Amino acid sequence: MPAKFDDAGIRFQYPENWRLEREESEEGWTVSLQSPSTAFMLLTVNQDDPSPDEMLATTLEALRSDYPDLEFDDCVDSLAGQPAVGHDIRFTSLDLTNTCWTRSFYTAEGTVLVLWQVNDLELEQAEPVLRAICSSFEVETE
Repeated sequence: MPAKFDDAGIRFQYPENWRLEREESEEGWTVSLQSPSTAFMLLTVNQDDPSPDEMLATTLEALRSDYPDLEFDDCVDSLAGQPAVGHDIRFTSLDLTNTCWTRSFYTAEGTVLVLWQVNDLELEQAEPVLRAICSSFEVETE
């Protein structure tokens, strides 16, 4: 049976053996999901309503400062039935290739940024789980 997150009009399911933590910030809140290995997902809600492009640019800049060899492709997608923009990102860390995926969109609660990351040793196993979590996202539109 999957575990469920339901708060502030945002809902999703995730594996019971993943650890979920929710933290408040000045701008809103963040939920982090950690797999039993190194794969993880972050969902950040910024209630100051920056544009999705601003959320993505800030995230990409932070990643680029840590991983100068970072490569990315822009993408337009749909998440929780909402139009979402983002990046499919690749970089090397500790001699491992990492795949990172970002998507951002507006909700009634604020601007949402979703980021997940997994290294190449775990990609085959963790990517379908991360995509399933994203597929389960639901947001209230009002």
